[in-house]
Amino acid sequence: MLLLMVGNLIIIPVGITFFKDEHTPPWIVFNVVSDTFFLMDLVLNFRTGIVKEDNTEIILDPQQIKIKYLRSWFVVDFISSIPVDYIFLIVETRIDSDFYKTARALRIVRFTKILSLLRLLRLSRLIRYIHQWEEIFHMTYDLASAMVRIVNLIGMMLLLCHWDGCLQFLVPMLQDFPADCWVSKNKMVNDTWGQQYSYALFKAMSHMLCIGYGMYPPVGMTDVWLTILSMIVGATCYAMFVGHATALIQSLDSSRRQYQEKYKQVEQYMSFHKLPADMRQRIHDYYEHRYQGKMFDEESILGELN
Repeated sequence: MLLLMVGNLIIIPVGITFFKDEHTPPWIVFNVVSDTFFLMDLVLNFRTGIVKEDNTEIILDPQQIKIKYLRSWFVVDFISSIPVDYIFLIVETRIDSDFYKTARALRIVRFTKILSLLRLLRLSRLIRYIHQWEEIFHMTYDLASAMVRIVNLIGMMLLLCHWDGCLQFLVPMLQDFPADCWVSKNKMVNDTWGQQYSYALFKAMSHMLCIGYGMYPPVGMTDVWLTILSMIVGATCYAMFVGHATALIQSLDSSRRQYQEKYKQVEQYMSFHKLPADMRQRIHDYYEHRYQGKMFDEESILGELN
């Protein structure tokens, strides 16, 4: 499920944005398999036990599981599992009038592309599954848990960059590539999807890292607001990454950090009283021998045990 969700969150935006014909056999097979698995997962969630927050009890009563799931994530999971593009495809093929069909076709395609983005709500499932893996690793390996958190954060930032790059191209495409948009200015309307995606990703990352606007600054109001959105998302990701990395480094070896803070006070105390060098060395050796680079509140820890 993790691999399938990651594949969906990466492939679906690319397919919606850069491929005009979305009804090729590989695309249909991929979507049918994905939708089938997610609908199965939706049903199985009504029969999956729920671990309580204090980890002391597991709810196995189907009625309680159903009520809890309906009140929490059911709506998001259900919306993200609706095969929107196939519903519109069936509606479109059932229309008899050629004139009406031609007039409505473009609007239906655009509307389908926008509604297909609802599948990206599957991100909520991905976050939940990763959180479960974090808890498993945290119970066994502290360092592994820290690494999972860092990889999780970097992966989420890369995924947001990917989505932003697709959005940079999707909005001008839905507007039929106006003359002042970056795609028309760079003469990339008829280029391959790889070239279009590469430049869209470069433009998105330039905005998110606040290092420029690509080759052209934003011109139209749509481009301006897209740039503002990218900058806000980028600044938020950067602040989150710095905060998580700092907290992680501090929590990795708290006892060693506590020892260093304690010994820094001892050094300042010896400096304030102008103790001789040999005395300072003896005190340093004593602290190294006594605590061996780590400091614990041993009395408090032993006092809490029965």
